[in-house]
Amino acid sequence: MAIAVALILTGCGSRGRPAMPTTPTSSSSVRSSSPAATAPASPAEAARRDALAAYLGMWKAYAQASHTSDWQAPNLSQYASGDALQFVTRNLYADHYNGLISKGEPVNKPRVTSAGQENPPKSVMVVDCADDRNWLQYRTDGSLLDSTPGALHRVVAEVRLHTDGKWRVTQFGIDSAGSCQ
Repeated sequence: MAIAVALILTGCGSRGRPAMPTTPTSSSSVRSSSPAATAPASPAEAARRDALAAYLGMWKAYAQASHTSDWQAPNLSQYASGDALQFVTRNLYADHYNGLISKGEPVNKPRVTSAGQENPPKSVMVVDCADDRNWLQYRTDGSLLDSTPGALHRVVAEVRLHTDGKWRVTQFGIDSAGSCQ
């Protein structure tokens, strides 16, 4: 995981990070058993919800693939494209090549900070405080790669609506350990 974080810090932010609004908006919603309560209030709210689902799906797919270092896992491209997909598959391939796997998965707490001006929006910015303390790297013999514990990392991601109607993470950057709480 330390290698992945180091690569993320140097690789994914290469095109620069989009400016973040000063007043983030949360996309979390109260769930209810009533269908009317779970329906999005607007196309913009549906875009926020779907973008967050794609963001969380990417991390889940990445974590699952990391358990075997499967850089060719087909579900990765369901949730990521462009720079984000390239980053994830390269890290998984490097782990495979180096005989590493990961156990566990990150804990994510994303929120939407902005959405495109189109109606409905075609791009959404997400900020997360990702916790990788329970997503650590191991050698294939089962021994822990190193004694460095995971940490909390601020993640900024761009999620876009593609022509096939699916939301995918297109790029993301991860800040250093301890960059959020």
